[in-house]
Amino acid sequence: MLLLGFINPFLQYITLFKAYDLLPVQEAQTINFTWALMLTYLSIPLLGHKLKKEDVIAGLICYFGVLIIATKGNPFTLEFTNIYGVILALLTTVFWSLYWIFNTKIEVNPVVGLFSNFLISLPFVLIYFIYVGEYTVNDIKGVAGAIYVGLFEMSITFMFWLNAMKLTYSTSKIANLIFIAPFLSLIFIYLFVGEKILLATLLGLVLIVLGLLIQQSKNLKKRFRR
Repeated sequence: MLLLGFINPFLQYITLFKAYDLLPVQEAQTINFTWALMLTYLSIPLLGHKLKKEDVIAGLICYFGVLIIATKGNPFTLEFTNIYGVILALLTTVFWSLYWIFNTKIEVNPVVGLFSNFLISLPFVLIYFIYVGEYTVNDIKGVAGAIYVGLFEMSITFMFWLNAMKLTYSTSKIANLIFIAPFLSLIFIYLFVGEKILLATLLGLVLIVLGLLIQQSKNLKKRFRR
């Protein structure tokens, strides 16, 4: 539980917020969506899962999509908006995947586990802020944003997810709703953040979703047969 609390929310959100600070929101958010693929790759050495050809093909397609997004549609120039931000955004997919993989190793009530993670991460956050020396609150919007993230990023929505998993008769159908999230996010980014959504972002996101669908192709075929 100590390790889980250190990884998430501490490392995960320190890294994620820095990536959002360095990159346009649409880039950081879309790159972060590749965590599902990273979860598969890390499950191979850590959980003993086997690498399938679908995983390799999905990786090539997904990360080419990331390259298109990070270079604003010029993947072969390798000219990134901010290479450090891209690395951080990809690193969050590692932290998020490790968090869920290590969660499979423990038996604890999910709600209790989530509370413990946040409680354990608190001293790490305090030590971090003492180290960087950032104490001032210059804008109440920052406080409101922090409250919003705390409520909706991991707590209330997590409870909704748990209840949905309990109530559904098909877990796979619930899980597939994840593919709607990044497209909805782009709409919200356009409406509330005011970013112009680039064609490169849409193309890259389509490739990422396509790669993830290819990765799940065998599972999808089984469902259609039913």
